Amino acid sequence: MKPTDFSKSLTDFLSRYLPGERGASKNTIASYKDTFILFLMFQKEKKSMHAEKLTLRLITKDVIVEFLNWLEVERHCCAATRNVRLTALHSFFRYLQYQNPEYMMEWQQILSIPVKKTEKTAINYLSVEGIRLLLDGPDLSNKNGRRDLALLSLLYNSGARVQEIIDLTPSMVRLDRPCTVKLIGKGNKARIVPLLEQQLTILKTYMDEQNLLEPYANKYPLFSNSRKEKLTRAGVNYILAKYARQARRKEPSLIPEKLSCHCLRHSIAMHLLQSGVNLIYIRDILGHTSVQVTEVYARTDSRQKREAIEKAYFDVSPKDVPSWLANDDLLGWLKSFS
Repeated sequence: MKPTDFSKSLTDFLSRYLPGERGASKNTIASYKDTFILFLMFQKEKKSMHAEKLTLRLITKDVIVEFLNWLEVERHCCAATRNVRLTALHSFFRYLQYQNPEYMMEWQQILSIPVKKTEKTAINYLSVEGIRLLLDGPDLSNKNGRRDLALLSLLYNSGARVQEIIDLTPSMVRLDRPCTVKLIGKGNKARIVPLLEQQLTILKTYMDEQNLLEPYANKYPLFSNSRKEKLTRAGVNYILAKYARQARRKEPSLIPEKLSCHCLRHSIAMHLLQSGVNLIYIRDILGHTSVQVTEVYARTDSRQKREAIEKAYFDVSPKDVPSWLANDDLLGWLKSFS
């Protein structure tokens, strides 16, 4: 069967354009690929259209809107997930403007579909006491416990995203002073994050035990499962959830019901801010493209707001008692007045 123009365009987009011309990360490409898998599922389920018969001419703005509604209604995706899928579609049709200009008007109509406004939720983060309680959970008498402590403490101290931790290899950790870890973030952008002395001790002990300090292990996963395979997102989330449950049983007020790995990233940002660290440094540690993204932590920190108000506060309350209040006769007359 002859390939359709859609199959050819999508193959070129995912395998050539995104990694080659855009330099997109493998995680971005994987996310975009998932979007089109869902789109093909929608076509088959709702349009009775098999992938091998789908052509560009059949894809219109109405079809894309219907697909986005299908994600929300039938697959119960939230607006934020819908927006992620729309971003992938926008990227594809922006690419098609130059590859298939004969459908330019249709592509531009698809590009005009707006993202949905999402409710801005408050930043969820742990207190310093909550972090201590969480990191007190791993059982250091066994290998898995020591690995979990090294993983969770590094996740917190470096402010790393989950994928950044998963992708770490021993060669990306510098144990000589100044001790640092190299994280590869969104868009394959690298950043160097300093390691604290306590973190270094935990990590070095773990790496030594796992033979990860040997030259031959340079490209091994820094954190692996029992089969020596790189941990997955689900695996890291499982580890966090395990110790969150333990900590919650000890002190429910310190550990929220919903605790994600990203909460640890939020936590270190808030703790650095509360310690007086400049937003510029926090931006660099987190790998944000702009300090405006990092400013969300300053807007969230109610303690700093209160302290700032207290520093700027002027006592404007009257020092003298009003004359009528000091006059017993006048006060009695005012009370009896009707």
